[in-house]
Amino acid sequence: MEGASGIESALETAVASCDALGCPPRLAAAIRYAVFPGGARIRPRLCLAIAAGCGEPESPLAIATAASIELLHCASLVHDDLPCFDDAEVRRNRPSVHRAFDERIALLVGDALIVLAFQNVARAFAQSPDRLPNLVLALTRAVGAPGGIVAGQAWECEDSTPLEEYRRQKTGALFIAATVGGALSAGADPTPWRVLGETLGEAYQIADDIRDALATDEELGKPAGRDADLGRPTALAELGVQGAVKHFESLIARAAASIPECPGAEFLRELVDLEAQRLLPASLLQRAA
Repeated sequence: MEGASGIESALETAVASCDALGCPPRLAAAIRYAVFPGGARIRPRLCLAIAAGCGEPESPLAIATAASIELLHCASLVHDDLPCFDDAEVRRNRPSVHRAFDERIALLVGDALIVLAFQNVARAFAQSPDRLPNLVLALTRAVGAPGGIVAGQAWECEDSTPLEEYRRQKTGALFIAATVGGALSAGADPTPWRVLGETLGEAYQIADDIRDALATDEELGKPAGRDADLGRPTALAELGVQGAVKHFESLIARAAASIPECPGAEFLRELVDLEAQRLLPASLLQRAA
């Protein structure tokens, strides 16, 4: 995938800054463990594709933004796997961070990755300070309260959970950051790109609900069936399997239709379609039927 090498290189540079003399060795090792090897890197790939569509393909600012969004995503996974939340022993087919190291280190890794994400964009945008404030605001909205990942995670601590808010905050917020951040890194108006982030984020969460219920541990790279075990609100509980699949397909169609006409519009539509097939492959849809 175009841009993949740039994302990995930017992540390596960011993570290497934590390997400096004086950093506790287990913390440095756990930070690297949390980031590499990565998953699909869909959020940073989307960010770069938006920046290209706005006229700045492969720009250093876009790559730094994409890498920071992935660092924030990795931080959320580390925290999500902790015993106080999902208590997941496996992530990406290997022990989760708190199992490979320990719970204290995992908590610190998640915190360190959030800080590292903002350090990364601060360095990259030092020569383009006019673009930095709005980008930082977009990233903080995606992570904190009242509408970011932290708020989404906090709904799991409430007695009742509004499903739409839960999806938008826990999963959708970082997809919005990817689309809005891609435009902002290119100095473009982010408004036309927000709907793409919103719809993809919701589609991703619904697909995650379906996969958790129907896929195997090996296919997921983590324990399946955890939503049911933990009593989490899901699209399947609300819509049923077939209803959830239909809603996912409608969201993917809306996402593709929302892409503004730009030099990379066709590539973006292909990216959305390929991601939909990756999330819910034909083999999984057969099980849903």
